[in-house]
Amino acid sequence: MLSRKTIVVLFSLIISVTGYCCTTAIISGKHTADGRPILVKHRDSSFEQNKLMYFTDGKYDYIGLINSVDIEGKEVWGGSNSTGFAIMNSASYNLKPVDDTTKIVDREGIVMKLALQQCASLEDFEKLLDELPKPLGVEANFGVIDANGGCAYYECDNFGYKKVDANDSNIAPFGYIIRTNYSFNGSQDDGYGYIRYLTAEKLFYNAAASNNLDYKFLLQKMSRSLDHSLTGINLENEIVSSSRPKFVAFQDYIVRNTSVSTILVKGVKKDENPSLTTIWTILGFPLTSVAIPTWVAAGENLPKSVVPDNSGNAPLCDNSLKLKEKCFPIKRGSGKKYINLTAVMNTDGNGIYQQIHPFEKEIFSRVDDKLNKWKLKDNIAKQEVLDLYSSFDLSIYDFYKNLLAKLE
Repeated sequence: MLSRKTIVVLFSLIISVTGYCCTTAIISGKHTADGRPILVKHRDSSFEQNKLMYFTDGKYDYIGLINSVDIEGKEVWGGSNSTGFAIMNSASYNLKPVDDTTKIVDREGIVMKLALQQCASLEDFEKLLDELPKPLGVEANFGVIDANGGCAYYECDNFGYKKVDANDSNIAPFGYIIRTNYSFNGSQDDGYGYIRYLTAEKLFYNAAASNNLDYKFLLQKMSRSLDHSLTGINLENEIVSSSRPKFVAFQDYIVRNTSVSTILVKGVKKDENPSLTTIWTILGFPLTSVAIPTWVAAGENLPKSVVPDNSGNAPLCDNSLKLKEKCFPIKRGSGKKYINLTAVMNTDGNGIYQQIHPFEKEIFSRVDDKLNKWKLKDNIAKQEVLDLYSSFDLSIYDFYKNLLAKLE
């Protein structure tokens, strides 16, 4: 356990000044397709360049999602540690009481870093929240899973929190909980993300009914959803010719112009080896990026695609943002609010995401095969992981090189 002095120092290191919105969810292992809990965060931020970092600076080693400008990794926006403990958040804008005049804000990334450094369970995280100096400088929904079957949100303000347990059938009858940018224990009708919440709820409800709540659904259907719960429009049903651009208004979908990454942690069953905990990450704009797996137990040599190169940015994120330019080519005025749907998907099947989708499915298939073998041994094979990383790096490099060349 870190000392109180160390915690205070870490708290004083950095204060973020940017607002952000996210669509997040947790699913109890009692209700997933394979019995393992899942945590997912579709991240929206003003920081487009994201990366992964491996840390050994706490009680437990961990992998975290980081803003690329954060060289030292002082803030973490989602991740998992060597015990199978995982955490993410969504900002909440309706928890803070009107009489709370706290000046320090946006310290969620610091809290999550501390949690990954020293927590192995939900109980550890609750203890951390209780012991941290107040005010916390947060207003957030923290989603947490652990290797003991724990799965809960903590709707947390400067001075306290309320736990929302996904294993409680009275709270989560279908085993999942969704949070966007408001809290259910906060003031009514304040906050943001009500339309996104309803879109996600519809997707989750149908997936749960068909026993399809798995990581593939969350990465490919939820995080890339083009359905809009208010207008009833699903852009996937639009018939778009590749012969000319078609621009459509693009606001309040789960994936938006401000979407910068997705992190999903697939946990383990109780009494299963935490080394099997898998972290899936989409760096960059989700419609132009690819999901890549990592494992804490494999050590610090992460895939080169997701860590900074000489430019300071992760190559996967960089390439994704280059393709994003094709989706949002209009820079003046309100151009960023309109997406060129032709670039994403069209009747000829050569839209960017239409080419990413089958490529990503091959990655899923290879990883599933490896995990099935590792589960029989109840441990990952480190060298096999490193070989996978190298193979994925090569295939991703070739894929984006060819795709970018075709679109020039």
